[in-house]
Amino acid sequence: MHTAFFKHAVSAGLVAASLGIAAAPSIALASGSPAGGVAASSGGAASPSSGGAQPTPAGGAQSASQPSLSGGAAPSPAPSTKRALATWYGPGFYGHTTACGQKLTPKLVGLASRTLPCGTLVQISYRGRELTAPVLDRGPFAHNGAAWDLTSGAARALQITETVRIATQVVGSLPNAPSLGEPPSSSPFGEASQSPSAAGGGTTAG
Repeated sequence: MHTAFFKHAVSAGLVAASLGIAAAPSIALASGSPAGGVAASSGGAASPSSGGAQPTPAGGAQSASQPSLSGGAAPSPAPSTKRALATWYGPGFYGHTTACGQKLTPKLVGLASRTLPCGTLVQISYRGRELTAPVLDRGPFAHNGAAWDLTSGAARALQITETVRIATQVVGSLPNAPSLGEPPSSSPFGEASQSPSAAGGGTTAG
């Protein structure tokens, strides 16, 4: 009986030992080797339980919910035309220097403004005639509500002889210089062009 029990125990031990040896690789494979664990942690997908969002790749597409900041510049607004009262000056001031440094003569074509910088180009429209003239002086100083003061050369080119209402529009600028406003043959100043319509024409005041 003892012998049978001993044989049975030895047989059971050998089976257990053999099972233990066979189970070791399975346990190792189930738990993962150190090399397999590094590979999983370095190249595997994020764990669903981590809750962290995947980082956006550099240079990736922008989210549709975010407005684009790289669009083109906003278009510049078109210059606006304004109507205002204008006077003119000249006699009694010829030979004087304007606030912008030009010598006032009967032929000097320009206008005076209280605020616009010297050299600002202003397109003037009056009764179908148009003239582009630079700001050469400061004024007007009459207390009649006038916003512009034309030189006699500009007033003559537009056939203005009294205080009138004109349409004006800032169209550009030129560097200020002592010769600015002088009307040589190559200069655009000194001659008024006939507008296709009289839409910009003013009416006499008073």
